[in-house]
Amino acid sequence: MSQPPYIRPEFERELPPLRDVAVEAPLPLGQRLWNMAWLRKTFIVLLVLALWEIAARVQHNDLMLPGVLQTWHAFSEDMRNGELPQKIINSLSILLKGYLIGSVLALVASALAVTTQFGRDLLSTLTAMLNPLPAIALLPLALLWFGLGNASLIFVLVHSVMWPIALNTWSGFSGVPETLRMAGRNYGLSGPRYVVTILIPASLPAILSGLKIGWAFAWRTLIAAELVFGASSGQGGLGWYIFQNRNELFTDRVFAGLVTVIAIGLLVEGVVFASLEKVTVKRWGMQR
Repeated sequence: MSQPPYIRPEFERELPPLRDVAVEAPLPLGQRLWNMAWLRKTFIVLLVLALWEIAARVQHNDLMLPGVLQTWHAFSEDMRNGELPQKIINSLSILLKGYLIGSVLALVASALAVTTQFGRDLLSTLTAMLNPLPAIALLPLALLWFGLGNASLIFVLVHSVMWPIALNTWSGFSGVPETLRMAGRNYGLSGPRYVVTILIPASLPAILSGLKIGWAFAWRTLIAAELVFGASSGQGGLGWYIFQNRNELFTDRVFAGLVTVIAIGLLVEGVVFASLEKVTVKRWGMQR
């Protein structure tokens, strides 16, 4: 006869309540400070500035590599006399025009690509042809077509902005789950309403990434175009400010212009795009 299966005896032990142990323990001050993203980024910036100052002191040649203090004095002086603010306004006014036009054209092209087969073929062909083409290479043609003016700069800015934003937007549209697409079609959405109501909210992380890349491309293109093109209609921007001071061997002012470009980029990234992500994709749980 087979033996009956062994039945393990069960025991029940009551654990004493943990009355004297804190369930939540506050984090140490150092860890709480390190958890602040803005503080970590500030530390990185200060570290870069310290390395810059050390390198300048080792070089000991203000013409080749001015230090942080010399650059700050040049920056403060040109901010007080109004030269640098005027250059910033000139550059930002042209940059925003080209960036907005390129962003709108990219969104329209992506929406056309997601709704029609011809639009998909058109977008894929144009991006394969024009995206590898450097925007600054079109500057001679822009000067020939539009003459000496802001229109030439805006033309090359639109070219530099449109294709990365269109590619990211199209990639985001393509990654929208089929469940959301079917839900939109069941509600009778089509055309622009389908794109605005379903596709754009679902692909917003990719769109924001494309906007960031487009902003960086626009900055680089504008500064490079102003370095080559110079002043536009008698009013130069930050690129012309850097180029002019380089010719006059004011290296501290050259670095002041470069620091201004970096500071504006950090401000847009840390305030504009970060706030937009906070109220959209992070609030919706689409991004950590």
